[in-house]
Amino acid sequence: MTAAPKNDKKGLWTRIIEVWAKNSRLISLIFLILAILFPIVFNKQYYITIAINCLIFSILSLSLNLITGYMGITSLGHAAFFGVGAYTAAILSTRMGFGFIATAILGTVFAAVFGVLLGLPTLRIKGRYLAIVTLGFCEIMRIIELNWMSLTRGPQGISGIPKVSIFGLQCVKPIQKYYVALVLLIITVLVIMAIMNSRMGRAISAIRDDETAADAMGINVFKYKIMVFSISSALAGLAGAFYAHYMGFIDPNAFNFDQSILILSMTIMGGMASIPGSIFGASVLSILPEVLRVVNDYRQIVYGLLLAIMVVWKPNGILGGFNLKHIKQRLDLEKLKKKGSEEKEAENNV
Repeated sequence: MTAAPKNDKKGLWTRIIEVWAKNSRLISLIFLILAILFPIVFNKQYYITIAINCLIFSILSLSLNLITGYMGITSLGHAAFFGVGAYTAAILSTRMGFGFIATAILGTVFAAVFGVLLGLPTLRIKGRYLAIVTLGFCEIMRIIELNWMSLTRGPQGISGIPKVSIFGLQCVKPIQKYYVALVLLIITVLVIMAIMNSRMGRAISAIRDDETAADAMGINVFKYKIMVFSISSALAGLAGAFYAHYMGFIDPNAFNFDQSILILSMTIMGGMASIPGSIFGASVLSILPEVLRVVNDYRQIVYGLLLAIMVVWKPNGILGGFNLKHIKQRLDLEKLKKKGSEEKEAENNV
């Protein structure tokens, strides 16, 4: 007698995730092609401008997800590193004549240095206390940007920042700026994937799951926290450098606590420890203000309602709480087991 087949009770969402896991590379390639074609198909400045905002916030959300989603450290001051990158690029380009590539590199480095300087004395603190420290750092940086008149021009901001220029090619058209932002997003995704698929990524996951157990296994918890915090800060600085050249003007209001909360909201809504989730969350919350222009006075209420629903319905975010690599490995193992049982059943029948 053969065993009765098990009743397959997989839901629609589970089936979608499994199909995604099986064809993750193909799906990623399709989305990349769509992103490349977007400004060609929707060749209007309004649409391209919104898309550029989506790309900038996707980089910021990804960089925050590295420290908050993958490592489990809540940060409420990510906009501070965004501002460090932006002000570094603005000051170096307007006063020293540096080009975009140089300012992007230096903005990334300076933000990483600030991440290390903040992390060294504070990353031994845990939980909500660390979150409060990052909040305080964000406020300190805003006050410095607001009051250091000789360096940042205070509330007047820095204007006349040169447009993005790569090897002498001025990126004046919106479509050119879009492709620069897309390349920066791809670089960010590749960096995070490289980290999480390495030994360092396994250590990060172990620290997030159980810091005490990871320490007992010989993982240098503090070292990895510093490394991840600095890389996360550096990627935010890269986004800030591009933002400064893209906007041509910056002031402290763009890097305040509200901005940090917006970036955190994108990360939570899209999905903790999820690269597609960060991009999805950033895109939705970048497009939503344009959709809600007719009810602009109630926009914050809609944001709050969405977050409340997400926390109750899916605490890990829409695309969070699953690992495509692990799901694919499980499906491959199930396939091998099924094949083995079928071969064994065929031998018994013979």
